[in-house]
Amino acid sequence: MLLLWASSTAHAQERGAAALGGLVDGLGVSARVLLVAAHPDDEDTALLAWLVHRQHADAAYLSLTRGDGGQNLIGDELGEALGVIRSEELLAARRLDGATQYFTRAYDFGFSKSADETYTHWPKDSVLRDVVTVIRAYRPHIVVAIFSGTPRDGHGHHQVSGILARDAYDAAADTVRFPRSVTAGLGAWSPSKLYLGAYQSRDRATVRFNVGEYDPVLGRSYYEIAMESRSQHKSQAFGRLQRRGTQPHWLMLEKTRATTAANGVAERSPFEGIDTTWARLRPAVATVSREAAAALDSLPAAAAAARTALDFRRPATVVPELARVHRLLVRVRDSRIADPDVEASVRSGIARVSRALLEATGVALEATAARATVARGDSVRVDVTLHARGDVPVTVTSIHVAGPDVSGVAIVPDGKAIIQPDSSATWPAQVRGVRVTQPWWLAHGRRGDLFDVPRAEVAQAESERPTAAMARVTLSIDGTVVEANAPVVHRRPDPVRGDVQRPLAVVPPVSVTLERTVEYARAGVPLERVERVELRSALTTPADVNVTLNAPAGLTSDGATRVTLAPGGTQAIEFTVRGTPRPTRGQMSVVAEARGERFRDGYTEIEYDHITPQRMYREASVDLQGVDVSLAQNLRVAYIPGAGDNVAPMLRQLGIPVTIVEAGAVATTDFSSYSAVVVGTRAYESRPELMQHNGRLLDYARRGGTLVVQYGQYEMMRGGLMPHPVTISRPHTRVTVEDAPVTLVDPQHATLRAPNRIGARDFEGWVQERALYMPAQFDSAYSAPIAMNDPGEPPSRGALLVAPLGRGLYVYTTMAFFRQLPAGVPGAARLFVNLLSAKAARPARAVP
Repeated sequence: MLLLWASSTAHAQERGAAALGGLVDGLGVSARVLLVAAHPDDEDTALLAWLVHRQHADAAYLSLTRGDGGQNLIGDELGEALGVIRSEELLAARRLDGATQYFTRAYDFGFSKSADETYTHWPKDSVLRDVVTVIRAYRPHIVVAIFSGTPRDGHGHHQVSGILARDAYDAAADTVRFPRSVTAGLGAWSPSKLYLGAYQSRDRATVRFNVGEYDPVLGRSYYEIAMESRSQHKSQAFGRLQRRGTQPHWLMLEKTRATTAANGVAERSPFEGIDTTWARLRPAVATVSREAAAALDSLPAAAAAARTALDFRRPATVVPELARVHRLLVRVRDSRIADPDVEASVRSGIARVSRALLEATGVALEATAARATVARGDSVRVDVTLHARGDVPVTVTSIHVAGPDVSGVAIVPDGKAIIQPDSSATWPAQVRGVRVTQPWWLAHGRRGDLFDVPRAEVAQAESERPTAAMARVTLSIDGTVVEANAPVVHRRPDPVRGDVQRPLAVVPPVSVTLERTVEYARAGVPLERVERVELRSALTTPADVNVTLNAPAGLTSDGATRVTLAPGGTQAIEFTVRGTPRPTRGQMSVVAEARGERFRDGYTEIEYDHITPQRMYREASVDLQGVDVSLAQNLRVAYIPGAGDNVAPMLRQLGIPVTIVEAGAVATTDFSSYSAVVVGTRAYESRPELMQHNGRLLDYARRGGTLVVQYGQYEMMRGGLMPHPVTISRPHTRVTVEDAPVTLVDPQHATLRAPNRIGARDFEGWVQERALYMPAQFDSAYSAPIAMNDPGEPPSRGALLVAPLGRGLYVYTTMAFFRQLPAGVPGAARLFVNLLSAKAARPARAVP
C-alpha cells in the first residue's frame, strides 16, 4: 500500500527530490532482506538503513514480540499497554529508515533465562509457523538472524529468535512440514542466504561494509538515519548520537544456497552470488509469457533512461520514463506469472515506481475528518483533497474512502477529474463508523502467551496496515494508472507543536471508564471509598445516560445516577462504596444505559509526541483485593516516582497517607515530617536531578527516617548513591520465575516480623518475576533476610538489603513491587508496608 502521509509525531520518509533520487536509483533492484529478532529494540537500524538507502533493497524487520514485558521510562504503562507503545515506536522507526515491519503472535511475558524456559510459554511449532509464514509472505533472498540462538545471547527470547530464524530458513521451503493451509495459503520459499547479525559475529565476520557512508542527495549518512530511527525507542531510553564519519558494520555467513564464497571466506557484499537485477526473474517469466519476458527485458534500459532523465530541479522531465517503467511492470504483473519471486518483486517494483511518479508530479493526497472520533453507528464528514503541485496534469479516475472500521463510500469525480498543474480539487464524503478502532491484535485477545490472531494477519506487514479509514484515489499520469492512499485524519493547530494530525477513530457512542483496574482495601476494616466513573460521549446530540455501579459481595454502593451528556462531552460521576471488605478478590462493575443500549467498557488514550496515538479498551470494572494488613502508627510517606511506577496509588488504597514529591523538588522539600521516604523504580536513571540531590535523602535517614529505595540498574554502583557499596554482575542476577521458592533466612528480621508476620503465603500469586538487578555482592553492613533463586541456580540474597544509617534505616529492595502492587498481590502489599514501617512505631499485635 502506497501511503502519502506519515504521522506528524515522527519524521516521515524523505520526500521530494531526496525521495525521488533513491526511488529512481532503485528501479533496477529487486532484492529483499529480512531481519529476525525478539523485541522491538533488538533491530539493527544501521543495517536496515544501509540496505534501503545504499543498496536500494527492500528490507524488513520481524520482531517476535511487541515488547509487552519490558519496562517503561516515559510513562506508567506496562504489559499490553506498553506493547502498544513499543509497536508504535517500531513503526515510527520504520517511517524513518524506510524498512517494513512484521510481528509474530508471541506475547512478551518478561525476562527468560533460557530457550527451554521460553518454550514453556511459546509453543515452538506455533511461533516457528509464524516465522515461516512471514518468510513466505515477504520472500526474502537473505535472512539475518540478529542473535545466534545460543546461551551467549543471554535473554531466552533472544536465543529463541536465533533458533527460529535458522529453523525457518530451512522450514519455509518444506511444504510437508508446513503445508500452505497452515501458513495463510502461502507456498514454499527458499531464501538464498542466512547471516548472523553484527551483535554476535564481529570476530567471525565474512562481509564488512561502511554504514557511515554519506549520501549527498539525502544530505546525511545511512548511520545518521539509523540513529534517528533507533532513537524512537524512547520508552526504553534508547536515544542515540547521530555520529558522522566511518561506521564499520559486518555480518557472518551461516548458510547459503547461492553460488558464493564458502562459509568463513570474506565476501565483497551480502548480495554476492545473488542476482539482484530483473534478469533473475526471466527464466520463470519466459516459460509463461513471451510478452512479459519482452517487458522484463526492456526494464533495464527503461530504468537507465529514467536515471538519465532525472533533473532534481525539473522532476517532471522524468515522468515519461517512469511511466514507461510502470507500464512494463504492469505488463509483467498482468501476465499472472505464478512464481513467488516474480510476484513479490514486481509488486515491490510497481510500488516503487508509483511513488516515484507521485513525487515527480508533486501529487499530495489529504483526507481530513471534521472531528477526531466518530461514534459507532454515526457518520462524519471527510474531505478528500488532491494537490497537483508539479508541472504535469493528472487525471482522477476513481475515489474511495473505506477502511476496516468504517463503511466504504465511492465518490464520483465529476468535472474535477483533470487536475491541472499547481492546482487542487476537493471531494466531500460522509463516512459511517461500524467497528471500534483499537490495536488490532488486542481485539483478538490472548491464549496464554500467544495473541489469538488469525494466521493471515501474521502475514500482513504491520507497517502497511490501513488505519480506521483510508482515502484511495486512482490517477492517470502520462497514460499510466497509479494509486495514491492517505489515512483519514483530523487536523488541529497546536500553539507549540503546530500541525497536529490524528487518524480518525471509531469509538463507542458512550464510553465508561474507572480510574483503575485493580484496587486494594484493608480486609476487616470498615471502608468508605469514592469511586470516580468517567463518561464520554461521541454523539453529536445530547444523550440521557443512566449509570449503575455494582459493588462486590459484602459491600454496597449508591443507587443509579442519571446524567445528560453533552455532544462530544465528558462527565465524571462519583459513587460511594461502603462496607467491610473480605480478604478475597471481588469485582466492582459499572453499566451505563443510553438510547436503548448498554455500555460496559471504555478507553484510555496512549499519546506521546513521537508515536501515533492509540486507544486501549477495557471493561468498566475494578478487581477489589481485600488484604489482611496492619499499619504502623503515625505512618506518613513521601513518594518520589520512578519509571513505570504505579505503586503510590496502591499504598493510598491501604489507608497510608502518601505525598508525591517529584525528583526536581527533592532539593527543597522538608522530609522531617515523614516517617518514610520511598524512591521509585529506576528513579535515579530516569530522573537525573535526583542523583545530584541524593545526599538530602541519605541525610533524612541519618536523622532518624526510613529511606526505601526500589531497584535501579548499574547506576546503583556509583559511589555515594547507596550508603554502602554493592556489586551488580553482568549479566545481572534476577529471579524470573514468579513462583520461585523464597527462603526467609532471618524470619525474625524487623522487615519480616512487624507489623505483619511474613511467611511463604505472602509470596504466592506474584506476577511475571520476583526480583531483578539483584546485587551479587554487598557490604557486610547490610543485612539480607531473604534468599531466592530460579530453578537450578544458587540462592541470591540481593532481593532485600537493610542497613542502619545514623539514627535511621536504609532499605534497598530489588523485588518487583512495581509489578506486584498494581496487580493487587496481597502478600507484596503486606511486605511493602513492613518496609515502610521499619523504625516506625508499631501496633501491639502483628497480623498473622
